[in-house]
Amino acid sequence: MDPLPRLRLPAVEVRVPTEPLVGDDRVVHTVVAKRAHQIPERPPLRLAVGEHVEVGERDREWPEFVFVTASHGSGWVPARHLSASSGTAVVQTPYDTTELPTQHGDVLEVLAEDLTSGWLWCRGPGGDEGWVPAKTVEDTS
Repeated sequence: MDPLPRLRLPAVEVRVPTEPLVGDDRVVHTVVAKRAHQIPERPPLRLAVGEHVEVGERDREWPEFVFVTASHGSGWVPARHLSASSGTAVVQTPYDTTELPTQHGDVLEVLAEDLTSGWLWCRGPGGDEGWVPAKTVEDTS
């Protein structure tokens, strides 16, 4: 069994490690946080292919996202990863809702881009990984 769960994005596959990797070749580019990003208080939701969820409201600020409730939690997920955008849906693409808290000036390594949704999967200065809104960062180049 593969020890690293997989997260699939359009044209990009991210292996989300349970521990930081040394010499990781997944880095796409580096960005700096132009403002802080605070994470939600609810625990992250990790969804597997074939899992059934109840789909609720669509996010007003992030229209690609719908709020889902699974047997083990709830969170915001891009609707395109589900078989339906309302009612009961089946997860078609694994998804991890983990968000990375940032402070102004943090240098982040971008490991995957989901520009359709407006989020980046990043590694922070302390080695933690998670989603960061693209609008809160700027390229360092």
